[in-house]
Amino acid sequence: QVQLVESGGGLVQAGGSLRLSCAASRSIFSFNLMGWYRQAPGKQRELVALITYTGTTNVAGSVKGRFTISRDNAENTVYLQMNSLKPEDTAVYYCFLRMITGDDYWGQGTQVTVSS
Repeated sequence: QVQLVESGGGLVQAGGSLRLSCAASRSIFSFNLMGWYRQAPGKQRELVALITYTGTTNVAGSVKGRFTISRDNAENTVYLQMNSLKPEDTAVYYCFLRMITGDDYWGQGTQVTVSS
């Protein structure tokens, strides 16, 4: 079993930047996917970005060119660099992990609030 620990959320003005981190609390020797989803109040959870163990990425069109996902396999950590933030990016961001076994894990979420 794996616990995902998220950090880096907060309050930022439009146009600003934040970097989210998600680290596994236990060793992960391999995985299929890690990434980020987000859920705004009154809306369904949506995919933001995913990355494979080998580095292939998929980024949602709404954030492409502004958000970058990356990973450190040795540290079992995934990052989301968020630039040029917009108010519509305001949401709870959830880290996601899919193990090669097919087991899925979710972080507890970190709040990102973009003002103005």
